[in-house]
Amino acid sequence: MAWRIHDNVIRGEIDNREKGVIRGRIWLDGIAQPVLLELKGNACPDLAGCVLKFNNPSATIPLRKDAHFHPLQCGSAGDMTASRKVRVFDLPFEEAYAMIKRGEQPPEHMANSLYLEWFSEFNGRVVIESADYRIEISAPAWRLKPEEDAQRAKDAAAGFSGFMQKLTDALEAQKHEPPADREWDEFDYERLMKESDARTDKYLELLDKHGDSPQAERLIAKEMGWDDADKPEPHEAAAENDWLDVDEINRVTAEAAEQPLEPEPHTEGVDWIRTADGNIRHPLQHRCFESAMKLWHACDDLGLPKSEDDDLCQLVSEFQITSAKLAGALNGLACGRDRREGAFIVAYLKRALDHLHKAQAGLEKVAPKNLLPPDVVAESRGNLFDIRQEILRLMNEFRGRK
Repeated sequence: MAWRIHDNVIRGEIDNREKGVIRGRIWLDGIAQPVLLELKGNACPDLAGCVLKFNNPSATIPLRKDAHFHPLQCGSAGDMTASRKVRVFDLPFEEAYAMIKRGEQPPEHMANSLYLEWFSEFNGRVVIESADYRIEISAPAWRLKPEEDAQRAKDAAAGFSGFMQKLTDALEAQKHEPPADREWDEFDYERLMKESDARTDKYLELLDKHGDSPQAERLIAKEMGWDDADKPEPHEAAAENDWLDVDEINRVTAEAAEQPLEPEPHTEGVDWIRTADGNIRHPLQHRCFESAMKLWHACDDLGLPKSEDDDLCQLVSEFQITSAKLAGALNGLACGRDRREGAFIVAYLKRALDHLHKAQAGLEKVAPKNLLPPDVVAESRGNLFDIRQEILRLMNEFRGRK
């Protein structure tokens, strides 16, 4: 995945006064010395030949100590511009988000955004993007000719294509087609999930790059291998019903929301419970969710910013991810155990277990720092241990079940 470091940036400067070379320094929260840039290529016409200085007026987030962001960023330039068009809310994000949740449209306007992209030999694709930075741009020492700008765009596209090829290679490496003459086991489903992860990574990178482009759908479809050539002819689609348009998908989704599956009454308390707000959850997933949220609120009450301590961040975030993975594995059991194969559930539970182990490791690193009171540490340790034991029990229960 790309490194998006705009929240870590304190300030920086980019110098493209030497044609074909971009040098720079970027000060990041959590790193004592500035990161140095030595890139081949040129910036977009608005920054080509110029010195750009920028600073972040907002509160910054420290880069994780285990982030392995190389102090010398060598590679090639992608798109570098101070005039990327983006939509910006006219009110604070919290208020805009609250309006969206209420089904309202927050006021917004188009604005220029700083967009700095490069392809690092060590870290891959790196992006800094913000419409909030304060920037200064010097007079240009030279300007790009039309043919030079065309070559710049071609080189930037080649850098992105090279980055995407690595994601494509990763996806191909994860592809798994088990023999058709046997049923899938948990290891087949694990491979399927890893392939899905790789495909999602590739899609999200394309969406990040082309999301606001008018041709985004076509560009993403081409890169993902969803070209129109792969679709059946209209009459074939109608006959086989393999392809649905957006309106049909929305209709099906709306009908499903209006007629949700009902949980099986005889498995209440074992495979599902109804929470105080009316949601259906597996008992283990509900306990994990409530425990993770209790820890989260305890940190808030103590005034502990999770982002300022890597181990505390690992503990809280991995605890929450464990809850999400358990939801994917177990919440569907409420509507019948025959809706999913046991091997699939075991594979999903393995994922939850992996994140739980990371939460436990984070807790054992946090405990000696005395960031959390002993009772909070003891309660979290007990919860994580009990949840782990129940995950292992369920894995044994579902192994071998068809």
